[in-house]
Amino acid sequence: EFDARNGGWGGAPKFPQPMTIEFLLRLHQRTGDERPLAMARRTLDAMAAGGIYDHLGGGFARYATDAIWLVPHFEKMLYDNALLARAYLHAWQVTREPRYREVVEETLAFVVRELRTADGGFASSLDADTDGEEGATYVWSADEVRAVLGEDAAAFMAAYDVTENGNWEGHNILQRVAPVDDDVRASARRLFETRARRPQPGRDDKVLTAWNGLMIAAFAEAGAALGERRWLDAAADA
Repeated sequence: EFDARNGGWGGAPKFPQPMTIEFLLRLHQRTGDERPLAMARRTLDAMAAGGIYDHLGGGFARYATDAIWLVPHFEKMLYDNALLARAYLHAWQVTREPRYREVVEETLAFVVRELRTADGGFASSLDADTDGEEGATYVWSADEVRAVLGEDAAAFMAAYDVTENGNWEGHNILQRVAPVDDDVRASARRLFETRARRPQPGRDDKVLTAWNGLMIAAFAEAGAALGERRWLDAAADA
């Protein structure tokens, strides 16, 4: 069922399968067979480039409604982000690919910023809808991007597939279609600051022991592997 063109398994809707990726990484590590690693990397690369990943704020949506990882169901779940952060961490440990480490750091930063509760635990999810409209917080028009970025807009739009007509129902879901440099990263931070002033999706504040256990493990492993005290502290606090 592996989709060699787009990464992942099966067709639409397409769900991340972090445990399958973990299996493939371990199979490669144990046997030296490059084929499982190639499958894992194709999937990890496609998800990290696609609209299922939040290129401004970090973290993954629950699944893609299509087979190419572009259009997410915009809900963000704690358990998905815990399991995917570990999968990308383990892929970085195997390959030392900088993008995998970047995804780990951005995903964990998202969890601390948007899912951490006052007592140190982690909330269950962010809604897909904002004021009854799916994805409203996350999508952009070309004019909105230009209004924020001015002369820097063209480079960002080229890197993240922002067009006049949009790629989803007249709007643009950001997907990474070209390498980014420091200037484009700075533009992304400016857009994130603007997005943070929009109405935000609701949060399910249930603190579930099992899902928190997965997230604690992700923070603990990342803190140890990357030498980041803040991640270890987040795990200990939870």
